[in-house]
Amino acid sequence: MLARVVAFEGVTSERIEQLRAEITGSGGPPEDIPATELMILHDPQAQKSLAIVLFENEDDYARGDATLGAMPTDDTPGGRVSVEKYDVAIRVTSETAAR
Repeated sequence: MLARVVAFEGVTSERIEQLRAEITGSGGPPEDIPATELMILHDPQAQKSLAIVLFENEDDYARGDATLGAMPTDDTPGGRVSVEKYDVAIRVTSETAAR
C-alpha cells in the first residue's frame, strides 16, 4: 500500500467545509483516482492541511498521482506546499485491531 501525502497552506475552515460537502456528495473517488482511502487533516489556526490518499499498488498510485498533480488549484484545499510518496508501513484500524 502507498500513500500520497500533500501539504497545503492557506486552508480556511470554510474551504474544508466546502470540500467535505463535495467529497461526501460524490459517492467515492473518480475512476481516474483509484484510491482506497482519503483523509484530510486540518489545523484551522495555522490554516494548514495534509491530504493523505491511500492506494493499493504502484499502478494505482501512478494513475492517481498524475490526476491529482494536474488538478487545478481551485479544486485543491489551498496552496500546495509539498507532495510526498510513502510506503504504508503500519496501518491499524478498529476493524483490524479487533481481529
